[in-house]
Amino acid sequence: MDPWGLTTTALLACVVFLILSLWNQGFKRGKLPPGPTPLPFIGNILQLDFKNITTSFSQLAEKYGPIYTLYIGTQPVVVLHGYNVMKEALIDQGDVFMERGDIPIFEDLARGQGLVFSHGERWKQIRRFSLMTLRNFGMGKRSIEQRVQEEAQCLVQELRKTKGQPTDPTFILSCAPCNVICSILFRDRFKYNDEKFLYLMNLFNENFHLFNKPWIQLYNFLPAFRAYLPGEHKRIFKILEEIKRFILERVKEHQKILDPNNPQDYIDCYLSKMQQEKDNPQSEFDLENLAMTAADLFGAGTETTSSTLRYGLLLILKHPEVQAKIHEEINRVIGHNRVPSIKDRQDMPYMDAVVHEVQRFIDLLPLNLPHAVTRDIQFQQYVLPKGTTIYPLLSPVLYDSKEFPSPDQFDPQHFLDRNGKFKKSDHFMPFSIGKRSCAGEGLARMELFLFLTTILQNFTLKPVGDPKEISIKSNYVGITNVPPHYQLCFLPH
Repeated sequence: MDPWGLTTTALLACVVFLILSLWNQGFKRGKLPPGPTPLPFIGNILQLDFKNITTSFSQLAEKYGPIYTLYIGTQPVVVLHGYNVMKEALIDQGDVFMERGDIPIFEDLARGQGLVFSHGERWKQIRRFSLMTLRNFGMGKRSIEQRVQEEAQCLVQELRKTKGQPTDPTFILSCAPCNVICSILFRDRFKYNDEKFLYLMNLFNENFHLFNKPWIQLYNFLPAFRAYLPGEHKRIFKILEEIKRFILERVKEHQKILDPNNPQDYIDCYLSKMQQEKDNPQSEFDLENLAMTAADLFGAGTETTSSTLRYGLLLILKHPEVQAKIHEEINRVIGHNRVPSIKDRQDMPYMDAVVHEVQRFIDLLPLNLPHAVTRDIQFQQYVLPKGTTIYPLLSPVLYDSKEFPSPDQFDPQHFLDRNGKFKKSDHFMPFSIGKRSCAGEGLARMELFLFLTTILQNFTLKPVGDPKEISIKSNYVGITNVPPHYQLCFLPH
C-alpha cells in the first residue's frame, strides 16, 4: 500500500477511535438500571430481533434482570420485565409513572392530542370526561349492553348468509366492534354494506396493517432518521386525516341539532362540554381534540377487539374439545330461545375462562404502550430522571410460568379452579394496569364475551381441513400481534 493510502487508513482509524472514545465518555448511565452498551446514534437496535422482539427483550432480562436500560437511538428506555416490577411501578407508584412515553410515529400523528397519546393536564381532562361519559351511557351497564346485543344479532345474520361455506371472517368480525363504537359516538349503527361504513372500514384496516409493517419499527427505533426513511408509513398520515375528516363531518351534523339538555351520544356530550367551557382558557375541549379522541376510540375499540375475536375463533377451531364444552355450557345456561346477556357470565365459568385465556395466549399488545415518569424518582436502587420513557412489558406477565403452568399452550384451565369455578389472576392484564390502562376495558370485555357466546350459541365452527394442521402463528408482530388469515365454516347449531 502506498504511503498516502496508509496515511488515509490511519487517519480514518483515528477518527473512528476518537468518535467512540468521545461517545463512551459522553455516555453516562448514571444511576439508571444496567443494560447493554449502546452504539453511537443507533443505540441498541442491533441487539433486537424485529421478527421476534419480545424474545429479544426476554433475553436481555435474563442477563440484566427485571429492570434494565435500553437505548433507542440516543434515548434511554427503562424496561420493566415481570409482574412484581410492573405492579410496583404502575400501581404502587402509579401517580409518578402515569405519563405517556414517546412512540415517534404516534407523537407525529397525534401531536399530543386525543385520549391515548396526550400528556399532562390535557390527558387528565379528556380521560376523566371520556370515562364519565361512557359510564353515563352505560359502560358496563344496560344501555351499551343492548347495543352490543343488537350488534351480535346483526353479526349472526351476516354469518348465516355464508350458508356454511368456507369463509374468511376478517371483514365481518371487524364490522361488529366498529359499529358498536359508531353507536356510542354517532348514536346509530351502519349496515354492513353502507358505502360510508365500507369506506371507514377500509381506512381502519389499511392503517392497522401499515402500523405493523417493518418500516414502522424502524421509524420508532431510529427516530432521528425518520425524515429520511422511505416506505408506506407516509400513507398513515393521509389516512388519519381522512378518518378525522369523516368524524368532523358527523360533528357538523350534530352541531346543527344539538340539544345540550338531552345528549344522545359521545359527540353530543363533548359539544355540550365545549359550550360549558367556552370562556375557560384552561379548557382542553376543542374540535381538534374531539376528532383525535374519536379516532383513538375507533382505533382502540375496533381492530383490537376484532383481532381478538378472530384469534378466539381460530383457537376454538384448533381445539374441538373446547368448542364441545362451550356448547354444553351454552345449552345448559342460556339455551336457544333468548339472547346471551352479560349477567350470564357469572353462570358460565368455562366460557369466561376461554375468553380470558384467548386474551392471555394471543398477547395482543406484547410491549404495551410506553409510560414516562412525571418527576425524578428513586425506583428500587436506581434513579429515573423526569421524562424517562418506561416500557412495562405485558408478555412476561401474561406468560409467567409460575402463574400459568403451561404458558405456551392454549388452556382455559389456567382460569379455572379444581371445582371448575372461574379463578381470577392478578397476572391477567391484557389492558395493562394503573392510571394509563385501557379506558375501554369494560366495553371490550363485554363485547368479547357477548360476541363469542352469541356466535357459538348459533353456530358450530367447522375447520377447513384437519384441526391439527391449523396454524396459529402470527403473520407478523409489530405494535400488535396480527392473527393469520384463515377460513372456516359456520354451520347452524
